[in-house]
Amino acid sequence: MYVAVKGGERAIDNAHAWLAEERRGDPSVPDLTIPQIREQLRLAVNRVMAEGSLYDPDLAALAIKQARGDLIEAVFLIRAYRTTLPRFAASLPVDTGAMAVDRRISATFKDLPGGQVLGPTFDYTHRLLDFALLAEGASPDTRPSPQKEVPRDQPTRVPHVTSFLNRDGLIETAAPTDCAPPDLTREPMELPASRALRLQAITRGDEGFVLGLAYSTQRGYGRTHAFVGELRIGQVAVEVLIPELGFAVEIGEIELTECETVNQFKGSRTEPPQFTRGYGLVFGQSERKAIAMSLVDRALRWQELGEDFTGAPAQDEEFVLMHCDNIQATGFLEHIKLPHYVDFQAELELVRKLRSEAMAMQEAAE
Repeated sequence: MYVAVKGGERAIDNAHAWLAEERRGDPSVPDLTIPQIREQLRLAVNRVMAEGSLYDPDLAALAIKQARGDLIEAVFLIRAYRTTLPRFAASLPVDTGAMAVDRRISATFKDLPGGQVLGPTFDYTHRLLDFALLAEGASPDTRPSPQKEVPRDQPTRVPHVTSFLNRDGLIETAAPTDCAPPDLTREPMELPASRALRLQAITRGDEGFVLGLAYSTQRGYGRTHAFVGELRIGQVAVEVLIPELGFAVEIGEIELTECETVNQFKGSRTEPPQFTRGYGLVFGQSERKAIAMSLVDRALRWQELGEDFTGAPAQDEEFVLMHCDNIQATGFLEHIKLPHYVDFQAELELVRKLRSEAMAMQEAAE
């Protein structure tokens, strides 16, 4: 039971003023600007956009600044703002095969049509602090790459790696469907959930939670052994079908990270031995989240593929979907900070009564 507390308006106003002061920090230090956050903390901006389900780098940067760098609070701000926006149309499915790739790697095939592109990544750094960054205004190493890049104004289709396996029938085929997927942002979660709904929940789920589940699948909790068939990051066009015109119109571009994992599958009572797929798609450059998402997606497909349920957390649909959302988790955890005076008094009286009864029984026994 909650109890309303009166007389705290002045204290709350003072707390807000103190929060604003703490957010600003030392006035002698230049204030962070939104363009600085957007351009120099891009991975944080990408995470807020992905978990906030709103692609707008400027708004994500603003939310990070307002939240003092607390990314979960920033996601909360973005989702709250998103609910106020009108919905004009639904975009068509993006064509990731036409992605203008900045990064494209595969752990299964060395020689790919279109080549592998390392792109901007921490993978090949030594994880040593670069004290040169302490020097204000220091320019990064901008040595030209010997590899000639494909101009962005010349779109080139980059085939998916899994299509090579599909030629020999070695990997499952994803049957196309005309059914409109459910919209998690407008409809409540219902179990059992379709794969489309599960993917929506995971792509906006907490990165740490999804990463932990994905790691558990590789430690034996889920019976999946995955290879990164392909990981690609780049820009894709967003198109909207205009009924009055009768054709689709491109309204802009967004950056996406797509991952397809290839998993060994020994077959079941319903499916032959083959490779199976796990899929991940996330806003921005979020390859850790995309890989983790694809692993969890594959683990959740155990029933569809006729596998046995081993009790692994990543195989439990309800456990995954009901606990992956960090806003719901934060809301429930933080609600225990609210006044629970009546509940606690009841618990206090109960403990006192139990103690007195226990002491009476102990004295009687002596």
